[in-house]
Amino acid sequence: MNSLRWIPGATPPAFTPADLMICLYRLREPLYIIRRHWGGELGLATGGHLSDQPGVPFGEGCHVAGILPALAPESLGESSFCETHGLRYAYIAGEMANGISTAHMVSAMARAGMLGFFGAAGLEPDVIEDVVVGLRRELGELRNWGVNVIHVPGRPDREEQVVDLLLRRGVVNISASAFVHLTPALVRCAVHGLRTDPSGQIVRRVHLFAKVSRPEVATFFMSPPPEDMLRMLVERGHITEAEATLGARIPLADNITVEADSGGHTDNRPLVVALPTILALRDELSKRFGYADPIYVGAAGGLGTPSAVAAAFTLGADYVLTGSINQLAIEAGISATAKELLATADLADVAMAPSADMFELGVKVQVLRRGTFFAARAGQLYEVYRSHPSIEAIPHEIRTKLETQVLHASFDHIWQQTTDFWHKRDPEQLAAARRNPKYRMALIFRWYLGMSSRWAIDGSTARRGDYQLWCGPAAGAFNRWVSESFLADPSQRSVVQIARNLMEGAAVVNRAHQLRVAGVALPTEAFRFVPRLLDVSA
Repeated sequence: MNSLRWIPGATPPAFTPADLMICLYRLREPLYIIRRHWGGELGLATGGHLSDQPGVPFGEGCHVAGILPALAPESLGESSFCETHGLRYAYIAGEMANGISTAHMVSAMARAGMLGFFGAAGLEPDVIEDVVVGLRRELGELRNWGVNVIHVPGRPDREEQVVDLLLRRGVVNISASAFVHLTPALVRCAVHGLRTDPSGQIVRRVHLFAKVSRPEVATFFMSPPPEDMLRMLVERGHITEAEATLGARIPLADNITVEADSGGHTDNRPLVVALPTILALRDELSKRFGYADPIYVGAAGGLGTPSAVAAAFTLGADYVLTGSINQLAIEAGISATAKELLATADLADVAMAPSADMFELGVKVQVLRRGTFFAARAGQLYEVYRSHPSIEAIPHEIRTKLETQVLHASFDHIWQQTTDFWHKRDPEQLAAARRNPKYRMALIFRWYLGMSSRWAIDGSTARRGDYQLWCGPAAGAFNRWVSESFLADPSQRSVVQIARNLMEGAAVVNRAHQLRVAGVALPTEAFRFVPRLLDVSA
């Protein structure tokens, strides 16, 4: 490009740090990397026009050293992923259990051209169905929204109930979380409504999004459903012969979300390790099975700043998914008190604690540590559970300590509440507790784990020290990022403003990296995008 020159228009070239920053933020325009003269410093330019005519007088314009195309936030990620799901941005607000990811949040994301999942885990089927009916009524023909199904160990009937209602109500995006093995409910999600178009291409009615952090789990999600399970479902009348035949030719899930160091259920894997591994596995399995359509692989966990989002896309993510930071959004279904606690979190203010839904298995979730004693108290309960065969076998001194300092209620009182709960929801749990004293102890201790989340949602002032708030290091990074911006004001934190600023900032960081590689001496603040009030209606 030695003979190519940039001729200024209304906007002069940029060589000072302040002017370079102005050019950097013009994401939707091409950028010209220019020199004033041979061997001179590099600068940036927008607008104007290019000329390679020999008649241009020497000294007029600037020599062009390179051209960067426009880099809008909409161009981040895989464009076909957006086309498939009817999105403007390759961005998902993931489900947070117990309805923390509310219908209001899902609706806001859908209208903004992004995807949101309702947090159905922990809710009764009739509650979930009411939400689904409301969302379908409100969003009409929009298809960029969904609901999650969480694995419930020992309760396949609960998974089947939720899947039944989602398929019956025509939900087209289903997110599967906390699954560690294949279940019939997952296969039904994948093959329900499969058909071929006039060209013979398989068309999915339901898109299954699977959260994974381990290659072995990713493998069964990216492989076709087993033939024996397809046969079983046909025999039970849950799927048709045609659906089974087509199901054997597609991956179980067509969207895989690699969940790194996140809030809630997590293996604490670094994204830079997990994502490339699963991407390579995707390519290997796609080639082995000869899939006609792509499996999209996205990134989640640790995405609380534009730089983190930019890094995920640079690693090859087709889309990004945010989770625990959305609890700080105004649409989130938790109390103002809980949001205040989350807003104080720093990078290291998290801890691992026993999981309510997989307590007996020793599975842990990542939660907020600062401002709450939940992680420590839940850990004490698990250690007692491991060490004793029943409530009656717990020494009096330990029992007294648990009742007065941890549970703040007697075992007898908790068991009465537990009995009332399971009598209405699933009496078999009470029968199992009568047969197995250790299971009865588990149900009593799980009362605390379950209620701790409810106290945070309801904003119980008396139990503030027991709030269970799913939280990863991303929340601390987010708090630092927004601290001196308009997003420091809780009333400004809509889920869409958070998402749009993360994507806008990721595009800026991406372009700054491109310019640095090209040799432009950008100021260090080029990689620190400050949140700004964006027109989210545009």
